[in-house]
Amino acid sequence: MQTIRQLPALRAAIAALKQDGGRVAFVPTMGALHEGHLTLVREARRQADHVVASIFVNPTQFGPNEDLDAYPRREAEDAALLAGEGAALLWAPDAATMYPQGHATKISVSGLDSMLCGAARPGHFDGVATVVAKLFNQVNPDLALFGEKDWQQLAIIRRMATDCDFALEIAGVPTVREADGLAMSSRNAYLSPDQRRAAAALPRALNAASLAIAAGADVPDTLGRAKQMLLSSGFGSIDYLDLRDGSTLADSAICHPDARLFVAARIGTTRLIDNIAVGQEIPGAGQG
Repeated sequence: MQTIRQLPALRAAIAALKQDGGRVAFVPTMGALHEGHLTLVREARRQADHVVASIFVNPTQFGPNEDLDAYPRREAEDAALLAGEGAALLWAPDAATMYPQGHATKISVSGLDSMLCGAARPGHFDGVATVVAKLFNQVNPDLALFGEKDWQQLAIIRRMATDCDFALEIAGVPTVREADGLAMSSRNAYLSPDQRRAAAALPRALNAASLAIAAGADVPDTLGRAKQMLLSSGFGSIDYLDLRDGSTLADSAICHPDARLFVAARIGTTRLIDNIAVGQEIPGAGQG
């Protein structure tokens, strides 16, 4: 696997991969890779001839009081994992390459960026949309894959790609979970052992609410019980626990075929997010 850090070398390498008509799949990451990321790489290999991954901890999607400096960085270990999964190329630029002096452009996806995580993290999705657009232009993939754990991010990237006429396919890959149902995330590493045990309440609450609403339970009452379960289990605060339309992300008071539950909650200093379709059951989470 090649590791490339400069844009001219990247473009030459991509051209070589595509020379014989090969299909290139792209998996953008911020590193600290786990089984969820590797699942994306495996799916990319299944759908394409060559897999390109990127590692870039994007400063423009972190707020002033967020964890940019603390975000785990372990490029050598991540590169070994990617090579082991058969990735052809790792794009690992630095901040000066991605945002050279004088960089003044940002992309904003109006509407989708102002709710859920966007309300709690102003400007976050501008940073996401801008860096992903740049990565699409740099890598020029035929296909890009993203995890469905970050459902709002996926919706924003799809809207941005459509509006900006990117000629590529965007695929969502189902959330990869731990044995107790907790969605895999690089930020899980921040949890102490006690917090990690308590964090299992998040998928349990989501699972119970999903099944109850699908069975016809009152939506506000069910969401209220789920919030209380989180707070009584050790979560300090809840940014949101909502029923929304899976396509438009519009708030919904009733269950319908495209309804999804979305949650973001904080345990200690760590903010965890998750989402599932109503009626979906999370393996390992039970109904407690």
